[in-house]
Amino acid sequence: MASWSDFAAAEPTLAAGIRALLQQYGPGMAYLATVRADGAPRIHPVSPVITDEGLYCFIVNSPKRRDLDRDGRYALHSYPPEENDDEAYLSGRAIPVRDQRVINTLADSLRASHAVDWRLYELLIDTATLRRHGPVGALPLAATPAVRSMARTWRAELARPFAVAS
Repeated sequence: MASWSDFAAAEPTLAAGIRALLQQYGPGMAYLATVRADGAPRIHPVSPVITDEGLYCFIVNSPKRRDLDRDGRYALHSYPPEENDDEAYLSGRAIPVRDQRVINTLADSLRASHAVDWRLYELLIDTATLRRHGPVGALPLAATPAVRSMARTWRAELARPFAVAS
């Protein structure tokens, strides 16, 4: 697993593309998938926070927080852009942040109310994928063979990206 800063240092172009999709509407917006107690997936919209140090998420007292406390595995997927079907995907393990300095800095900078029962998690990265479909989107690709999609994936255990054209 890698922190966002380690991932971004290893693959700055890939990290910048993923960050752009996660923050395309201003603040971070994504779908967070967690693992329910029965093993089924649970999906929720969240607002991930990306700093130079890490990728974080404030999670209120909810089923998704209980999922992360029980089984920290997660997947994070960007919202779809309006003009194409490009997508960013991260997976790994979410860990509660214990460093009060980090918690206070992020809470203060984002105006996170201390009156709300939230917990801050750092999302460590095992896999990062950026898929570009181009302006025609993903579905018409079969009808337009000249337009190819491109996917770049980085895996922490490999510490290097690989690209796949389709």
